[in-house]
Amino acid sequence: MFIMLKTISRWLLALFVLVVAVVLAGAWYFSGELLNPKRYPCNIEHYVFCETPAQIGLDYQDIELEASDNVRLSGWFIPGTREDAGIVLIHGRGATRHEGLRDAIALGKQGFPMVMIDLRNSGKSQPGFNSMGFHETKDVHAAVAFLRNQGIEKVGVVGYSMGASTSILAMAENPAIRAGWFDSGFTSIDDIIQERGREDYGIPAVAQFSRLVRWLYEIRGDLDTEKTPIDVIASIAPRPVMIVHGTADRVVSVVHGRALYQTAEEPKSYWEIPEGRHTRSYQADKKKSAQLIGGFFRDNLSGI
Repeated sequence: MFIMLKTISRWLLALFVLVVAVVLAGAWYFSGELLNPKRYPCNIEHYVFCETPAQIGLDYQDIELEASDNVRLSGWFIPGTREDAGIVLIHGRGATRHEGLRDAIALGKQGFPMVMIDLRNSGKSQPGFNSMGFHETKDVHAAVAFLRNQGIEKVGVVGYSMGASTSILAMAENPAIRAGWFDSGFTSIDDIIQERGREDYGIPAVAQFSRLVRWLYEIRGDLDTEKTPIDVIASIAPRPVMIVHGTADRVVSVVHGRALYQTAEEPKSYWEIPEGRHTRSYQADKKKSAQLIGGFFRDNLSGI
């Protein structure tokens, strides 16, 4: 009997060690996926425009910026007729500056100068790793500083997906950003880890596992993810924000957009797109998208 109990104990211990090893291996793998996202080549279905601002009739200059931690960033500066206000456009995870070209059409018609950058580890910018917004906020600040150095006092920001969440964090930190348009952003890294783990890998939405992934992610990326977009969006007020999200978003569920809008303080606006896909507001309704984004910044970057 004693020998049998001892054998069972050994098997249970071995099983426990195996389960722990599998969990740790899964968390390590998942944190690696966060650090090194797949890069998506420009395609017309997503970006609509895959060349330069000249493709949409806008003059531009190639620029090189440097973030506060010395990361080199590549981008475009698009001059405009307005001298008082300009816009920074921030792409999503795995994307490039091309993601914003479709909205640059309407903003260009309003005369806004624009800066479009490749975030770190994206496009032509310096290789490295992805931090889901933590280090990328420095890239947003660098783009804002570029416009300010041109004598432009009032800056707006447009962000897509991770770029939206990054821009929320940056706007909460930077009072020079006077208005924010956030398309398909996520509420927190824990929420998106659980959501993507469930959808991509069939991993149950267990908070303890997402915290383990996040802990490894923070160590490997030298970052802190405690401060989240949902935590800081209310602090942006009284500067205006616009939240955009599609109900058919399979990358970042529409519940994120609804939660961000609910948590934000006035003045705030919300455009929920029926059957809209991830960062496809322009494709869903080109006319309405152009009217809304152009009107939002025209109204909110004037007289403030």
